[in-house]
Amino acid sequence: MAPGCTLVLVLMLTTVALSRTGAVPVPSAPRALPPARGCHMAQFKSLSPQELQAFKTARDAFEDSFLPKDWDCSTHLFPRTRDLKHLQVWERPVALEAELALTLTVLEAMANSSLGHSLEQPLLTLQNIHSKLQACVSVGAPGWVWALTAWTSPSVPALPHSLTPLLCPQVPAQPTASSRPRGRLHHWLHRLQEARKESQDCLEASVMFNLLRLLTRDLKCVASGDQCV
Repeated sequence: MAPGCTLVLVLMLTTVALSRTGAVPVPSAPRALPPARGCHMAQFKSLSPQELQAFKTARDAFEDSFLPKDWDCSTHLFPRTRDLKHLQVWERPVALEAELALTLTVLEAMANSSLGHSLEQPLLTLQNIHSKLQACVSVGAPGWVWALTAWTSPSVPALPHSLTPLLCPQVPAQPTASSRPRGRLHHWLHRLQEARKESQDCLEASVMFNLLRLLTRDLKCVASGDQCV
């Protein structure tokens, strides 16, 4: 085990021992993202008209070549009933990061298609948002946040990023039943993992028709913090 992880483990065991004797309180899960250096999401409460137009142009170009029969999905990846407001404030960036990772993977796989040109600006915008969001996830989520590395598909490349454990990022996470996210967040992440069972056509249609909702609702909610109610 790496020296840094050993130190963290010793500190954790000491804290547990003290908590059993009543010497220190047992911390509860955070209800909001703590102020942290490098976490700047407020700038994404609203995108510029030019940025939004680039996404609309890409979606319209896809829609022109879209055939309803191509949208043959066994599950609805982004159901209308889902809403980030239903999650705790600190859970929302985790859910959005997973949604963005899936979106980027699918769009990057489409970059070599006839839609490649119209996807250039949207991809740059999403990559920028994703990098900022990763900083927030790394400082704002509890230590049980586990990797989504199981999300793979024969027709789509593996996710370019995974949610890594906070304490010892160099050691692969092995999630257990007690360490996995529960409730709505668990269902949200599980639904995105199930995407590996869908076809390329299903993934492309689901992601493209979810773009504006992702930007104008999900992203805005995370950027608004505890003001998103």
